[in-house]
Amino acid sequence: MSGAQGTCNHSGVDDVLRLHVQPELRDPAMVLSFGGWNDAGEAATSAVGYIDEAVRAVPLATLDPDPFYDFTVHRPVLRRSGDESLEVEWPTNVLRFGSLDGTREIVLGSGVEPHLRWRSFCDAYVNLALDLGVRRVVLMGAYLADVVYSQPVVLSGFSSDPEALPEFDVQGSSYEGPTGIMGVLADRFRREGMWVLSLWAGLPHYIEASPNPRGALALVSKVSEALDFRIDLDPLRREAAVYEERVSKTVSEDSELTEYVRGLKKRDFAQ
Repeated sequence: MSGAQGTCNHSGVDDVLRLHVQPELRDPAMVLSFGGWNDAGEAATSAVGYIDEAVRAVPLATLDPDPFYDFTVHRPVLRRSGDESLEVEWPTNVLRFGSLDGTREIVLGSGVEPHLRWRSFCDAYVNLALDLGVRRVVLMGAYLADVVYSQPVVLSGFSSDPEALPEFDVQGSSYEGPTGIMGVLADRFRREGMWVLSLWAGLPHYIEASPNPRGALALVSKVSEALDFRIDLDPLRREAAVYEERVSKTVSEDSELTEYVRGLKKRDFAQ
């Protein structure tokens, strides 16, 4: 892997995408998540962050936020630096890359769902993937559902490969309706002939606790299976166990919640 600072080769995209390096990647896969609407319990962005740390990813590119965000909706944040001076932190999307097993790389992207110019936003991602030689893309999200918090997290989704969902034990989604940037990007990657897998973790809507490591664990486990790589999941398993204990305590101390969860269990048993 080598490279220097530069821009993407496709016309127009170099106006919004800033490459920190121009690496030569070997059989790279791309894994993406977006905060907000697509990311209940911050499960998807936490999953990407966990993989990022595991593969020791380094910066690849950032997207200029100006064309894509309404800053009155998602405002920039003031933060103090080490010398106590204030710095503005803008909402943006960051891409990083790391080695999976010494013979393959993975490109990881995480950030904020755009408010504006979704087609141009997708152009930047798709064209970067084409330039890097990406052939497989996994998009991760999470949604709120009527599920029992202590049961295994159910993953649903869709794929460009009809055999992928049953192979990886993912429930097929029959959803039709308004979509987020995940749905639009998945369609664009598919139209470019790439292998696409979209994974969604169903998380309990009655628990207001973020991040949700149980959701992140389910997503990371399935991504590693789908892309055939191994990372140490023990730290995330421990986080998930602690989280479940905390939620169990919360539910047991709230009679209404206890009754609601009992009703969900009865429904699942009846099915």
